Amino acid sequence: MTFEQLKTFLSVARMGGVRRAAEQLNVSQPAVSTRISSLETYLGTELFSRVSTGVVLTRQGVLLRNHAEQIMEIMERIKGEVMADDSVSSLLRLGVAETVAQTWLPDFIRELHSRFPRLKIEVSVDISVNLREMLLDRSLDLTMLMGPVSEYSVDNLDLPPFELSWYRPIDLSEPDLSTTPVITYNRNSRPHRELTHELRDRYGSSAQIFPTNSLSTGFEMVASGIGVGILPRILGRRLVEEKRITTFDPGWQATPLRFTATYIGEPKNELIERAARIAQEVARDFEEAG
Repeated sequence: MTFEQLKTFLSVARMGGVRRAAEQLNVSQPAVSTRISSLETYLGTELFSRVSTGVVLTRQGVLLRNHAEQIMEIMERIKGEVMADDSVSSLLRLGVAETVAQTWLPDFIRELHSRFPRLKIEVSVDISVNLREMLLDRSLDLTMLMGPVSEYSVDNLDLPPFELSWYRPIDLSEPDLSTTPVITYNRNSRPHRELTHELRDRYGSSAQIFPTNSLSTGFEMVASGIGVGILPRILGRRLVEEKRITTFDPGWQATPLRFTATYIGEPKNELIERAARIAQEVARDFEEAG
C-alpha cells in the first residue's frame, strides 16, 4: 500500500468518479483505475460500488477513508513543519477575479515565487460566479473572488475591499441616470444586482445598465462617451490623471466590493493554506501602499 494509492483513493471518494479524480490529480484515468485496483488487491476487498452517477464507497471503503484522511492530515503537517519551502514543487491552480488580476496579483505571484521557487502556478482569470463553481468542482485550488463562499468544506480569508467610484466622460457634465447608460460589472455579480435595484428604485424602468466582463473595456466605454460607469476606484485613477474620464457624485455610492481568498479547507492542504495567507498579506500591503 503506497501513499499515492491512498491519495488517489481519497480523490475518487471525494469526486465520486474516476474521471473527475483523474482531472483533479492531473493523471490519466487508467492510472487512477490501476492504483485503485492495486489497492483493492492488496487489501483483499472492494472499496467502491458502481452507481449510475459514478461510484460510492463500500462499507470497507468508508472504514479506509477514515484512516486515509488521518494519514493525509499527518502528511500535510509534516510538509508544513519540516519540508523546506524551496523544495516544494507542487502545482497551484489559482483562480482570480479581474479586479485582483489588475491590481495586486503580480505582487502575489512574485512573493509566491520568492518563497516557493519550484512551485508551478497556473492562473485563470474569470468572473467570481465561475471561479466559485471551479473551486467547488476542485478544478481550482485557491481563488480570489467576491466572497465569501458558504460551503462547509470551504475556508475564506478576508481581503481588503475595493471602493467603487462613479465615472463620466469629460464632456458629459451632468449625467441623467434615468436615461444615460451605466456601465458596470457583469450581470452575474453582486455589484450588478445591487446597481439594478438602486437604479430602478431611484429612476424607474427607464434606467439602463450595460454590464461587461472586462473592467478595462468598461473604462474605455466610459472614455468613448457611451455612458457613465461605476467601477473600481483604484483602476480609474490613471484614466482620470490622463484626463480621459472624470469622477462625479450622483448623490449615492455603491457598497465596496468584498473579496476573499477562498479554498477547500477539508481535507487540509498546508501549501494552499499558506498561499492564501500570503495573498492576504500582499493584498493588505497593496492597500496600505496605495
